[in-house]
Amino acid sequence: MRILLTADLHFNHAKSRLLAEDVIAKMNTAGGDILVVIGDTAVADGTLLEQCLSRFHFPGPKLFIAGNHELWTHGPDSYSLFTKELPRRVRNLGWHWLETEPFITPDLAIVGSIGWYDYSFAEPSLEIPKRFYAAKVSPGAAALLPSFAGLFEPDDDISPTAANIIARWNDGKFIKLGRTDEQFLQEILERLSTQLTSLAAKKQVIAAVHQVPFRQLLPPSHSAQWDFAKAFLGSERLGQLLCSHSNISHVFCGHSHLAMQATVGHIKAINIGSGYRSKTFQALDVE
Repeated sequence: MRILLTADLHFNHAKSRLLAEDVIAKMNTAGGDILVVIGDTAVADGTLLEQCLSRFHFPGPKLFIAGNHELWTHGPDSYSLFTKELPRRVRNLGWHWLETEPFITPDLAIVGSIGWYDYSFAEPSLEIPKRFYAAKVSPGAAALLPSFAGLFEPDDDISPTAANIIARWNDGKFIKLGRTDEQFLQEILERLSTQLTSLAAKKQVIAAVHQVPFRQLLPPSHSAQWDFAKAFLGSERLGQLLCSHSNISHVFCGHSHLAMQATVGHIKAINIGSGYRSKTFQALDVE
């Protein structure tokens, strides 16, 4: 059995769209039994998600996981979008909504999750207080924006290092969950844990998660602005949950746009590595 996997097609970006169309065309002729798309395919507003997924001409099962960009909206409620609207739209296209429905064969199961972040990957050397990560804005950027003035009361815990960092994470502008990131992550983990427990009798499980589950797959330090983003790349708790199930052989993720591989305990962990400037896919052959 051959499984084809890709991520981060970002079809709503004009320059990225051409690259996405190219990699989809390659996947359409690559041969395979199961197709998995692991998040950040397109924002949900409009019809670009449907346009992208409809370009896949694949005879076998097509499995879909949302990424944080699918939750971006100019509307008021990303949570309803994630739990109600997106599953309906994806299923209407003939795709399998993997978030709540593991894909199961007699010998193999594939589970999926958007994952989420809880700032456990935040870079300590930046010395940024947690409330700024919750607001998804660095102290230097918040100081320039009156709407974030409340983050500076008190301001005696803001170091010169943190004060000089100017960066934002755009989930803060476009995602409205109605709950904290930690609360959303807890919900995600509870659902995934229930699914994995139900699959304990399976000899092999493959997990597809949009967010980065292991520190070993994080990008290397680059600059303070880029290191600020590490807080929003995933969660140690996600990786811990996956490692607690001995029948998981492979974990595939995306989100960071950097191709990486690592062996974490008994798991072969692979970041697919698609980004705005290049697209790729992985093929996994399983017995």
